Amino acid sequence: MAVLRDVSVTAIIAGFLSALINFAGPFLIVLEATRAAGLNEAQTASWVWALSIGNGVCSIVLSLFTRIPVIVAWSTPGAALLIASLGGFSFAEAVGAFLVASVAAAVVGYTGWFGWLLSKVPGPVLQALLAGILLPFVVTAAGAFASAPLIAGCIVVTFFLGKRFFDRFAVLAALAAGLVATWATGSFQEVAPSLTLGGPVFTMPVFTPAALISIALPLFMVTMASQNAPGLALLHSQGYQPNDRLLVGTISTVSAVLAPFGAHGINLGAITAAVAIGPECHPDRTKRYIAGLSGGLTYLLVGSFGGVLVAGFQAIPTETVSVVAAVALLGAALTALTGAMSGNTRTGLAAITTLAVTMSGVVILSVGSAFWGLLAGAAVYLMLTPAREASGRAKTRKEADVTA
Repeated sequence: MAVLRDVSVTAIIAGFLSALINFAGPFLIVLEATRAAGLNEAQTASWVWALSIGNGVCSIVLSLFTRIPVIVAWSTPGAALLIASLGGFSFAEAVGAFLVASVAAAVVGYTGWFGWLLSKVPGPVLQALLAGILLPFVVTAAGAFASAPLIAGCIVVTFFLGKRFFDRFAVLAALAAGLVATWATGSFQEVAPSLTLGGPVFTMPVFTPAALISIALPLFMVTMASQNAPGLALLHSQGYQPNDRLLVGTISTVSAVLAPFGAHGINLGAITAAVAIGPECHPDRTKRYIAGLSGGLTYLLVGSFGGVLVAGFQAIPTETVSVVAAVALLGAALTALTGAMSGNTRTGLAAITTLAVTMSGVVILSVGSAFWGLLAGAAVYLMLTPAREASGRAKTRKEADVTA
């Protein structure tokens, strides 16, 4: 069987690591959003079940169908937005807003409007957007040297020695070193795992103008701009030519189906995907789709046996997860920075503007910095480039994608 011939340990670990990062970090934001919504234990479990099952099914099916590493994640910026915006609304109203936001994303995806908009943005600007998302994650991880120097030091030293002597297994070695250092320092956190199986709880959606304006619209915007756009840019940066209609449309449709069970937003991964689609996953990019299968299977297991596995992820301290993720992201960040600075002066100025605004973390009108960075970079490029030349560039890029 062709899939079995393509399986590698590094790809399996890369997919697992992408899920680990999601559950050990952004997952806490999702839990905080469920608290903001005032959900009971069963509804909270259903929310986690819906997101995990949606991520798993989409990752496995799309990775198998396209033979590219499709890493699907929940909308972390969307969950952060919900913490502040769910107050004053019933959960049924929130579910209605989730459903509308996902349907809107599916329409924009299937019609090709989203891909068309991205095709108008210069490649260096998209690469700068990706770099602006990845670099803060890498920089923030440096703080672990203050709070857990032994753990952070073991991970970093092992990673760079691995890059020198056994490049393909450097991330795996760093993860192993981090877990050993965590155990040796007694840093694993005590958690109380639940032995109950996860399961769905249906909530009938209620549609109100206030919820659509306050929840659905900003949720749609941050999911598309902060997750799907960087996710597609990341795949392009590794030489893939993803079908944006298929990926965004299908994932958003699954998100809409699972919205009544609590899924606030399912989309392409950005940071979580970066650790699973580069050379560290597998030297042959045609075999990296195995990471999508591995990550998807991890999500399905968590969705089915959520209590035990989520507790296991949360037992790993933040420092271990953040530093392992940071070293795993270095390659993707380097590729993005190189691509961002690869153009002429005009695209370079647009790219550096995108990078600066995205890294700023600014939030305006409840929309995060990734959207504003992309908008600012595109605006600078348009101001510096004659209309006819910009139009010709977009056409050339589209033709190149078709022939690639």
